[in-house]
Amino acid sequence: MDLVALLPLLIILGAFMFFASRRQKKAMQATIDLHNSLKVGDRVHTTSGLQGVIRAINDDDVQLEIADGVVTTWMKLAVRDRIVPDDELDDDTVDAGEPGSTATEITDSTDHNRLN
Repeated sequence: MDLVALLPLLIILGAFMFFASRRQKKAMQATIDLHNSLKVGDRVHTTSGLQGVIRAINDDDVQLEIADGVVTTWMKLAVRDRIVPDDELDDDTVDAGEPGSTATEITDSTDHNRLN
């Protein structure tokens, strides 16, 4: 096979790898920034879906209060994201419905009279 025939394939493969690694680096940096910005009193989600309030932080672990008086220790890497209270949301992100709601109402557009 000619090297000229493989060149477009190699260029496409290289571009794909470049953009995939760039996206992964951005996601990793966002996670690192989140973990560095955590503070006591923040409400967070863990990767397993648990919600809790941070009561203590050290280099590798966070202590989450998951119920009144129930404090558990988690690896800091298990924290997925911070829960933002409704009063801190921008007006643009809140629908005219309930505060902080991101739900969308699904309506049936078929005419029920035609079906009967």
